[in-house]
Amino acid sequence: MDIALRDTFLSRWRQRFGSAELPIVFYYTDTEGGIPLASTPSGHRCIIGVLAQVRNGRALRLDAETCGCWGARRYLGFTQERSPNFEYFLSYGIPDKLEGERYKQSPELVRGWVEAQPGFAAPARFIVFKRWDSLDSSDTPEAVIFFARPDVLSGLFTLANYDEPEDAVFTPFGAGCGSIVQHPYLEGKAERPRAVLGMFDVSARPFVPADTLSFAVPMVKFQRMVNTMEESFLITPSWARVRQRIG
Repeated sequence: MDIALRDTFLSRWRQRFGSAELPIVFYYTDTEGGIPLASTPSGHRCIIGVLAQVRNGRALRLDAETCGCWGARRYLGFTQERSPNFEYFLSYGIPDKLEGERYKQSPELVRGWVEAQPGFAAPARFIVFKRWDSLDSSDTPEAVIFFARPDVLSGLFTLANYDEPEDAVFTPFGAGCGSIVQHPYLEGKAERPRAVLGMFDVSARPFVPADTLSFAVPMVKFQRMVNTMEESFLITPSWARVRQRIG
């Protein structure tokens, strides 16, 4: 990790976004690195809730056993398998056997959606989550994840599009953890990496504040965003009015 980039962003973030929450990052590693491993849940657990600790400044390490649900294991790259009867679970369920989430109209639509989804395998045993201000030179972030309110999102969205000829942000359907790990990870390998607006997953919504969405940016794209902050709309009176409301 480039410490100069870390500190430059911190300075510019405070100047242009005030007291807005700092982002977190993730990266993969095979070493423990002194970072605590998340506890192994006894039942289902959404990792979006677990990440509240990271947002508060505590670094965490997860693996396949500590993810807490089938979806997280898949969207974090620890397995390519899906939960049994997934196409029914995501649609209308199976009477007297499986309650459906009703996020898709039919199992057939789920199958078509699944076939079109990109997959990936985690490149290492662990995934580490850290808040931006706790990064050190040994860290290798794959993406930067903001949990943000609308005014902050408007700034991030506009900054992401600032140096792009085409739309630089997209919103994929899927799990909350997919929008902050799988999609930004894969975007980081793309020819033109985009930012990912997310946390529309109804099942994940209870684990974030009511006025909060996620905005995840591949690291290669994020570096460009930081470099252009001080020449962009962020230095204009228009943004200053929004900045006052952020606090």
